Amino acid sequence: MTDTTASSSPPRVDVAVIGGSGLYSLFAPGTATSHTVATPYGPTSSEVTVGELGGKRVAFLTRHGAGHSVPPHRIDFRANVWALASLGAKAIVSSSAVGGVSPEYPPGTMVVTDQFIDRTWGRPDTFYDVEGSVQHLVAADPFDPTLRAAAVEALRAQGEPFAETGTCVVIQGPRFSTRAESLWFRAAGAHTINMTMYPEVPLTLELGMGAVNISFVTDSDAGISPEEGPDDDAVSHQLVMDRLAAAQPRIVAAIESIVAALPADYEPRELIPADAVAAVLARPVAARRTAL
Repeated sequence: MTDTTASSSPPRVDVAVIGGSGLYSLFAPGTATSHTVATPYGPTSSEVTVGELGGKRVAFLTRHGAGHSVPPHRIDFRANVWALASLGAKAIVSSSAVGGVSPEYPPGTMVVTDQFIDRTWGRPDTFYDVEGSVQHLVAADPFDPTLRAAAVEALRAQGEPFAETGTCVVIQGPRFSTRAESLWFRAAGAHTINMTMYPEVPLTLELGMGAVNISFVTDSDAGISPEEGPDDDAVSHQLVMDRLAAAQPRIVAAIESIVAALPADYEPRELIPADAVAAVLARPVAARRTAL
């Protein structure tokens, strides 16, 4: 663990980072503090650690919890996003493990995602579901153009090979795709596949923050057709985790360079009225359960 001090009063932050599969710590040992942030939606996937990264004060939360303990369809995305917004973050930099459903996005590729296709179901996906609080989010370009431009320039300066754009199809999980589904997603225009980008990204926008995502392609999803021979890059849980472990230094370095490149005067797009956002952030937090 990198957090050495526990506190119930986390400091305000500039930026938040949500770590995907395989990324369970972000800061150098002994340099961050750990905090439990209560939310109106219950507990977050993990404690929030706060430290310095890229010259900014950053809050970090691991999406799947410590040791990958929370499956994608059980993540409380609203709790995670609300907690980070409550600390004052204006932007969320997220990392994701993705499969490549297009041959142009082979394993080992980093992607600055610019679009997603939602194929999930049943997930609470808005903060504005209380009577009288309805808001309609404009989501044509879900990833903030200013943040994406900063990420592209940061990775280019770092010398990291990457794809500047990519459309990610988000599936329900936790199962992986059939071969027919994988081919269908490719035909629909997807380049990568993931289980968590939705509703995390639109929830980020609903609370007045900007979103930027760096994805790492770990596999070729369902792989090539059987008549073309075996595919060593076809997805499996172990393959994903092994490749993420090997790539972790690259992923952390990419996140740090992106955080450092974010403009100091950055202001998110106002896609939801500020008073509506403030009302959500003012909702009472859920009471902690105590052992009987």
